[in-house]
Amino acid sequence: MILTVIFYIFVACTAIQIVYYLIFSSVLFSNKNKELHTDTPPISLIIYVKNSGDYLSKNLKYFKEQNYPNFEILLVNNASVDNTDDILEDIREHDKSIRIIDVENNESFWGNKKYTYTLAIKAAKHEHLLFSEIDVKPISKNWILEMSKHFSLKKSIVLGYKKYSLKSSLTNLVIRLDNLLQTLKSFSFAKFNSGFSASSKNYAFTKSEFFRVKGFINHIKIREGKDDLFIKDAINNHNITFSNTEDSFVECLEKTSLKQWFTNKRNQLNLQNKYSLKNKFLLFLFSLTKYLTYILSAILFFFYPWKHILLIIISYFITQFIVMGIATKKFKEPHLIFLLPVLDIYLVLIQITIFISNLISKPSHWK
Repeated sequence: MILTVIFYIFVACTAIQIVYYLIFSSVLFSNKNKELHTDTPPISLIIYVKNSGDYLSKNLKYFKEQNYPNFEILLVNNASVDNTDDILEDIREHDKSIRIIDVENNESFWGNKKYTYTLAIKAAKHEHLLFSEIDVKPISKNWILEMSKHFSLKKSIVLGYKKYSLKSSLTNLVIRLDNLLQTLKSFSFAKFNSGFSASSKNYAFTKSEFFRVKGFINHIKIREGKDDLFIKDAINNHNITFSNTEDSFVECLEKTSLKQWFTNKRNQLNLQNKYSLKNKFLLFLFSLTKYLTYILSAILFFFYPWKHILLIIISYFITQFIVMGIATKKFKEPHLIFLLPVLDIYLVLIQITIFISNLISKPSHWK
């Protein structure tokens, strides 16, 4: 009797996982009926800079060389203490087309990026704002054009894809798989008007939208979650969209260690407590059913007719393989598909560890 109940729970969890992946697949194909902005509205490109002198020297050219008729660049220097100030001073002297905003640490908002971005948004000349950081580079010279196409009378928030540079390490594979999964969740939720997440390295919104919700005022004292919590405040039934074309991608060049990524994931998990009730439930359901799919299949394989378990788990892997295979091709993420089951199980084990770590103690930023 108990095994039968466990079996049906396993079947339900696996079915829910398959449904999620089918929903994710809906963002992988171009929608010919999607309304794209045919004009080229003036864009204020806001690029965050902090202790990034090396990246500033290497990556600024990729932003300056964009094929777009009317855009300004604002470099927002958030109290850098390395050689960034010297490089910015040289830019200020020799390139009058770039505006530099120097932000000093404010006693009330020490280390809070929301204060920095608020100053930049107020300083921007144009209604349409595009955001990135200096440790990334656009994949294409048409990046601004591709992102701006998705603005319309209805769409005032545009999500873009941030990918990580390819490295030959297990950590890099896990981080890239997690990033791809997060993007599929973010884009698919946005497609159904329930967006919950954005990357500060690649997304856009309008000034009007920012001031309509009074900026970051509702969560200004929370150090984390600048973009996600803004999305929560600003989203309505029709104003968010995304770009999944290659020209709209940016590539993150910074090397992320497993420890740094682990800390970021702990913060992200804590941040989910601030999401809408609907999104908290849907994200929790995805994680829970994935964990139970693996755990229960392992248990039942030894105590239940194994052929039934094998058939169900193979169905799950086939669905996952097809959807993620299309996703890795769409988002230019090589090598992930070949190790997908192993990487997925490894990622689940890490996420369980993160969950347990957060139960024991909160990350330092949340204490």
